[in-house]
Amino acid sequence: MDERERRNERGETPLQQADRNLMELLQELRVVQTGVQILFAFLLSLAFTPRFPELDDTQRNIYLIVLGCTVVSTAALIGPVALHRALFRRGAKRRIVNASHRLASVGLAFLALSLTGAVELIFDVVLGRGAGVAAAVCGLLLFATLWLLAPWGMGRRIDRDE
Repeated sequence: MDERERRNERGETPLQQADRNLMELLQELRVVQTGVQILFAFLLSLAFTPRFPELDDTQRNIYLIVLGCTVVSTAALIGPVALHRALFRRGAKRRIVNASHRLASVGLAFLALSLTGAVELIFDVVLGRGAGVAAAVCGLLLFATLWLLAPWGMGRRIDRDE
C-alpha cells in the first residue's frame, strides 16, 4: 500500500497528513530529547570532576568524540523544532516533515554513537580497555538490532503482507 492509499484510508488531505506526520514526529522527538539533554549535561560535568585528569589520552579522546557526537545528536534532534519555527506559516509543511525526518534519523544515529561511546568509556575506566571495547561492540550490536534490523524486518513483513 503506497502513501496515497494510506492517506485515502484515513480520509486525509495531503496537508492533513503532513500535519499529522509532523505532530507524530515532534512527539517522538519529545521522548528522546530529554535523554539526550541529560547525557549532554552529564558529559559536560565530567570534565570538571576530580578524576578527569586521571584519564589517559585514549580515554580523553573517546570522551571528546562522545561529547561531539552528543552535540551533533542534540542539534539534529532539536533541529526540527527550529526548522518548524523558521518556516511556520510559509506553506512548507511537507518539506518541514521531510527535512525533520532526516534530522531525526541523523540525531538518532549520533545518539547511538554517543551512548555506545559513553558505555565504552565507563567500562574502560572501571574494568579496562578490553572491557570497554567489548561493551562498545555489544552496544553497537544492540542499537543495530533494535533501531535498524528490527524495523527493517518488520517493514519487509508489512510490505509482504500488503
